[in-house]
Amino acid sequence: MEEAVRCGTAIAKAGMTLVYGGGRVGLMGAVADAALAAGGKVTGVMPADLVNQEIGHTGLTELRVVNSMHERKWAMAELGDAFLCLPGGPGTFEEIFEQWTWALLGFHSKACGFVNVSGYYDLMRQTVQQMADNGFIAQQYVDMLIYADSTEAALERFKSYVPPPPKWGVAKVEQRY
Repeated sequence: MEEAVRCGTAIAKAGMTLVYGGGRVGLMGAVADAALAAGGKVTGVMPADLVNQEIGHTGLTELRVVNSMHERKWAMAELGDAFLCLPGGPGTFEEIFEQWTWALLGFHSKACGFVNVSGYYDLMRQTVQQMADNGFIAQQYVDMLIYADSTEAALERFKSYVPPPPKWGVAKVEQRY
C-alpha cells in the first residue's frame, strides 16, 4: 500500500496522467487517490458491469465506461504512454503480458515495467528468462521489460527506453512517452 501511494504521487508530480482500470478499491484505488491528492489527473476505464457493481471511482478526472474488458484494455493501451505494474493478482499479470506481447509484435513501442516491491516479481522474472533460455522467445524481448525497486526508478528508466525491433519486422509504432 505504501508503494501504491508513492506511485500515484510520483506520477502526478511528474506531470503525467494516470490511466488505470477505474476502481475505487484496492491498491489501484490507492494509486488513484494519491495521484488526485497530489494534484494529478486520473483517467479510469471500466466496463459498465463493474461500474454497476459500484466499484467505480467517482472522484476521477475522467471515468470512461466501456462495454467489456477487451474494450477496457484496448482503451487503456491507446491512452497510456507506458505500462507499470505494482504487485498484483491474475488481472495484473494478464494485462501486462498482453501489453508486452503487443510491444514485441510491434503493435506499440511503449515500455512495460514492474515495481518489484520486496522481490515480488523475482520468480516471474526468472520464468520469463527461462522462456528465452529454452528458445521460446528471443533475449531482446526479455530484456525489454523494466524492473525497478520503486516507482520513481521505473519512471526514470522509462525515459531512456528504446524498444527492440518487432518480432516479425513490421511495426506500427508510436513512441509517446
